[in-house]
Amino acid sequence: MLNIILGAVSLGLIWAIMTIGVYITYRILGIADLTVEGTLAMGAAIAANSISNGTNPYLATLLALLGGLAAGLATGLLHTKLRIPALLSGILTMIALYSINLRIMGRANISLLNRKTVYTPFQNIFEKYNLSTVIYPVIAVGLITVMIIVCFLYWFFGTEIGCAIRATGNNPNMVRAQGINTNTMVIVGLVFSNGLVAISGSLYAQSQNFADIQMGQGSIVIGLASVIIGEVLFGKRNFFSRLIALVLGAITYRIIIALVLMMGMPANDLKLFTALTVAIALALPMFGEYLNTIKNSFRRRNNA
Repeated sequence: MLNIILGAVSLGLIWAIMTIGVYITYRILGIADLTVEGTLAMGAAIAANSISNGTNPYLATLLALLGGLAAGLATGLLHTKLRIPALLSGILTMIALYSINLRIMGRANISLLNRKTVYTPFQNIFEKYNLSTVIYPVIAVGLITVMIIVCFLYWFFGTEIGCAIRATGNNPNMVRAQGINTNTMVIVGLVFSNGLVAISGSLYAQSQNFADIQMGQGSIVIGLASVIIGEVLFGKRNFFSRLIALVLGAITYRIIIALVLMMGMPANDLKLFTALTVAIALALPMFGEYLNTIKNSFRRRNNA
């Protein structure tokens, strides 16, 4: 049981990076960006191909980040310069990335068995203490990476550019009135988002010791589920607490999935379960309003 929970935590930390990326577009910019489905696989493809060709794994992860930034830039340019709707821009980039990822890998999947990854130095450390060399290194790297990203984003979104991005999502007309180019802010947000997703894909591929062309399939739904679970369970008092809530939401989601699988749910039904979870979570405000309406009607009848 403990190994199952720890395994879920290790995956949750990796997916938390992707969740933060989804949060930037979905909550801050108000865009459901489907580019992430291609960007996650792209990060995995670049890292796996680079490592298999002898590149330092940390440099390979950096290259994956650059690939994700480029993918976000492509979506941003399609949306802002060509006036293509944001959802369709993401779909177009996602479709293009499928072929690009195949070009990068040269085949449908790449194995990283017996290759050095970002987890290798931590595996050597944990071996000295007779701890699992599979789960604990992933938790250590994931925790360190998440802490760096959370601290950086908390600082960045407190700067003038970061505040402008947040304001663009809240009230673009007001931002334009202040002389700020909202198109530039949207592009920067999309670039940051997909860069984070690519890092997540890179770390995920290295933790699983392989990269596959289908790795990003359904990632947008997983990201949305983690965002909503984090907000509902852990609140959203201020920006820093929201970032922490996203991390906890991603971990909670993976734990829920692990427990559901342990209870006997077929793995083929996981995507259906995730979709239903997101649908119910998104409908919670409507259910709350409906219950409040019923309560108010009962009160009026009692007062009458």
